[in-house]
Formats: sequence, structure tokens, C-alpha cells
Amino acid sequence: MIDKLEFFIALAKEEHFGRAAEACGVTQPTLSAGIKQLEGQLGVMLVNRGSRFQGLTPEGKQVLVWARRIVGDSRSMREEMRAARHGLSGRIRIAAIPTALAMVARLTTPFREKHPGVTFSVLSRTSIEVLSLLGNFDIDAGITYLDNEPLGRVTSVPLYDERYQLITAVGNPYSDRDKVTWAEISRLPLCLLTPDMQNRRIIDQHLAEAGVQVRPTLESNSMIVLFSHIRTGKWSSIMPLNLAETFGFSEPIRAIPIVEPDASHTVGLVAAPREPHTPLVQALLDEAMALADDFRAHR
Repeated sequence: MIDKLEFFIALAKEEHFGRAAEACGVTQPTLSAGIKQLEGQLGVMLVNRGSRFQGLTPEGKQVLVWARRIVGDSRSMREEMRAARHGLSGRIRIAAIPTALAMVARLTTPFREKHPGVTFSVLSRTSIEVLSLLGNFDIDAGITYLDNEPLGRVTSVPLYDERYQLITAVGNPYSDRDKVTWAEISRLPLCLLTPDMQNRRIIDQHLAEAGVQVRPTLESNSMIVLFSHIRTGKWSSIMPLNLAETFGFSEPIRAIPIVEPDASHTVGLVAAPREPHTPLVQALLDEAMALADDFRAHR
């Protein structure tokens, strides 16, 4: 039953029988037969079939919710038994929004010192992709905004508040200021993250609140691209304070607080709302709470 449910979850994700079979490491006939047997056991049709995959039936969508829950619990049980025998081991898959990538090491490094048998996979993804990957069991945890756009049902640990600064070269407009307003920075040639990034939507929101709109002269989904353009001295950007501090901007680059409003948004760790969590995820949540305490102590 667990194998058949895994086949079904893969098909719902891939929306293609061949790709789902490849993801599960089986042949397409094996996957198709498994899903037909699952339909027979449950007494309902799960998949609309034609010459190709045509989506899930209403009953299929209901079963998908249960399938994810059952498969998740099964994985948790196996991992808990492995941890009981050998201690924590395995791989933790994390997806983080680009503005949070620089702080991931503050979570993973102390974790691995405590649990040397654990390895990590860290991906850069949009906030929407983080939640989708979490719902599909493609990651174990995500790092994203907690207070700006709906999260759905997740377990969350607030880590820090993201505040915003103008990052610009010495000699550019406002580079000698102690603070600058959102309205003022709209006049600069800006390089910003792409509109699919929640950080960009937050920036656009605060600019709109200041009564201005911005058409950046460069957009990218990579923070490295933005940093490299800022360093030319010809571009400015808007970045979180913690990110600027992590990369250690110094002369001739300045980081200037943005006010009116002095905005902040909470970034945190999210995991699937499962009780109990797998031992790996629970240990990661515990480490995140310790990191949150450290952030608060150094405010």
C-alpha cells in the first residue's frame, strides 16, 4: 500500500506517467498497475485517463491528501527507528528564499557539529516554491517569510526580522546620508530581484505606500548578480540589513537605512505540520529555536 501511495503522489506531482515512473525508479507498466490496484482497493477512480494523464478525479484529490499524510508518517517511523539504532543520520533538504541564503550556515553548521552523520542539500527558491516543495515532500524544511503572504498549514519558527537598506557606492546620490526614504530611492538606477520573489513584492509594496513606482534597470533572481552590479558603482539596490552585514560591505559601498516607513518582515523556518516530526526535522526545529534566541540576544 505504501509503495502504491508513493506512485500516486509521484503521478500527481509529475502529471505524466513516464516521468512519475522514472521518479519512483520503476517501469511505467509497474506504476500504472500499482495505481490501478490502489483504485481497486479503495473502490474509486483516482485518475482521469485518456491517451495521457488528464488530472485527478475529485476522489483522487481527496486521496492525495491522505496519501501524503500516510507516506509522511511511514517515512517518519522508518527514520525514527534508524535514529534509535544509529543516532541521527541522513540528508536534510532545505529550500530558502534568496535573501535568507546567507544565514543558512548559521543553522546548518552548529547542527552538523552535534550530528556529524547528517548531510544537507540547500536550494534557492521563491517563497511560493518553498511551500510547494514542502507540500510535495521534496524538501524537509524551508526558510521563508512568515508574516507577509499566506503560508497555509505549516509548523514555523520565527528566526529574525528583515529590515531594509539602500546599498549604493560612495559618491552616488544619498551615499553621504544616515537614512533615506522609500520615495527618495525611487529616483536611483536600481537593480532588484525579479517580481516572482516575495522580497521584490515587499519592496514594491513599500514603494507604493510611499506613493512611488520603480522600474528597475536590472532584475535578477540571483543575489550574486545584484552584488556584482552594485560593486561597479553604477547601480544601487534595496537589501535586508542582515544580508548586507553577512557580505560585509565596506568602502566604497555604503548600506543606508530606509525609513518612512521603517519596515520589517519576519523570516523563519517552516516544516510540514506533522506530529510527531521525523527525528531529523525535529532536531532542525530545535536548532532553529536556538538560533532565534541568538538573533534576539544580539539585536
